[in-house]
Formats: sequence, C-alpha cells, structure tokens
Amino acid sequence: MEINQRLAVFQALIGQPMNQSPSGVGRWLNGTLIEVDEGRIVARYVVRDDMVNPMQVLHGGAASAILDDLCGLTVFAMGREFAFTSVNLAIDFLNAARLGDELTAEANVVRAGRNIIHVEGRITSATGKLIAKCSTNLVQTGIKL
Repeated sequence: MEINQRLAVFQALIGQPMNQSPSGVGRWLNGTLIEVDEGRIVARYVVRDDMVNPMQVLHGGAASAILDDLCGLTVFAMGREFAFTSVNLAIDFLNAARLGDELTAEANVVRAGRNIIHVEGRITSATGKLIAKCSTNLVQTGIKL
C-alpha cells in the first residue's frame, strides 16, 4: 500500500498554526489544524481585525477564503498526481461571527472523480452555530505535483 506523503505531513502538523501552509492565503488566515483524514480536514480560526467588515463582523470574503482554502487543502492532501483548482464556490452566509470569535471550519470530500472532486465545507462558532456553508467543485489541472 502506497503511503500518501502529503496527508502524513498535514497529520504531523495537527495542533500547529498553518503559518507554513503551501497557500499564501492559508498563511494569512493562519488557522490551526485540528483533524486531518483522507478527504476531510478540520481547522480553527480566530476572527481578527483584518478579517472583519466595518460592523466588526467576519467579512464574507474572509469566510469564503476560509472555506475555499480549506476545501482546496483537503483535495491537495489527497495526494493526487495533478493539482486541482476550484471552478465554482457556492456559499451561504447564515449567521454573523464577530471580532475575536473562535471558529471551526470543516471540509469534506463528497465525491472524488478522476477529473472533478466535489467538496462541502462548513464554518461553525464555538457554540455550534452555523456561520457559513459551501459546496465547491475542483477540476484537475495539467500541473503535475
């Protein structure tokens, strides 16, 4: 059985800030990995001043970045030979998260085809309130990893 090296690397980083993420956006978001499994990653984020709108609420773009980045990271950690990129991101903003709130984001692969991978993501508050949810499709590129 072949070992998925990318998955093993992310599993070794559980509990650590994502300031070494392969994604620049991921480094800016600077979440903390909580769980890493094949097709599923969970991370925690704190809503910082540079992530809020004028009402001191998590900006929709920052919430979208959290979900898009975590979904992409989950696909990257699958260890596929070629890179994948998002072709769409449908997101619903359901509740507000405020400056200083701790959030948990989760990405789950729903279907992993040969060329297209469908992923769903969720952001919840520390009290379990659903802040945002998304679905996204990632398509295989010609970039070999």
